[in-house]
Amino acid sequence: MLAAAKNAELDVLFLGGADEINTNELASTFVVYVGTHGDAGAHRADVILPSAAYTEKSVTYVNTEGRAQMTTRAAFPPGDAKEDWAILRALSEALGVTQGWDSMDELRQTMYAIAPHLPLLISFFPPMPQPFLNWVVARARFHPTYSRHGKRFYMTNPIARASRTMAECSAVKNGRKLQAAE
Repeated sequence: MLAAAKNAELDVLFLGGADEINTNELASTFVVYVGTHGDAGAHRADVILPSAAYTEKSVTYVNTEGRAQMTTRAAFPPGDAKEDWAILRALSEALGVTQGWDSMDELRQTMYAIAPHLPLLISFFPPMPQPFLNWVVARARFHPTYSRHGKRFYMTNPIARASRTMAECSAVKNGRKLQAAE
């Protein structure tokens, strides 16, 4: 898909918070960005659809261990930002392709019909007992981890990259001076 964009063979590219691509290679492709912060994808976008940050939406995530996790919104998103499902629902309606779901509950029912293991995984892993968590935390050592792109994992999240505090911590950890928008 990115090769097609680079060769001007792709009309539209939809970036759902994808910021780890070289946006300079998208040529004349029309870019729609859905995300929370002004990262590389947003800077290249022709249209930005502001989405809620992870603390501002109720979501079913599947982590890198394959564990499904549900979150509950802690706060409402600011301004015109919407939860991703609501953006996709409104966009599909505007394009004349309805999805068959109009709420988060209906979307989850659809997801669970397609992937019936998801609700099982959510309740399958019991919470860790506090003494075990205390034991793990007492023995934990900070070490940089890397994403598949070689970046420090803790700086691959657009919210962390937009944080001055995280930029300062990263600079100190790596013996460098602070750089803007690290």
